[in-house]
Amino acid sequence: MKCTLAELRNKEIINIKNGARMGFVDDVEFDTDDSMIKSFIVYGRSRFFGLFGREDDIILTCDDIEIIGVDTVLISADEAKLAKRRTLQSKSLLK
Repeated sequence: MKCTLAELRNKEIINIKNGARMGFVDDVEFDTDDSMIKSFIVYGRSRFFGLFGREDDIILTCDDIEIIGVDTVLISADEAKLAKRRTLQSKSLLK
């Protein structure tokens, strides 16, 4: 199945380990050397209408993805693993 980025942005991400709705795909990170997608990024939810910033972004690697369906993307990832990626990503952006 072929899928464009515009179509991918309309698919909801659901974690099959705990049934949590993660959000929608907001951005894609890819490697320019081999033209492969590395991860999907879900922007963090805004806090109090955006006045207090937003939560950390969620970075989903291609290894986390189980299946990309017609209207959902099913992933299998532990919350601790996702939280660790969020902190590592935010620290690397500060450098």
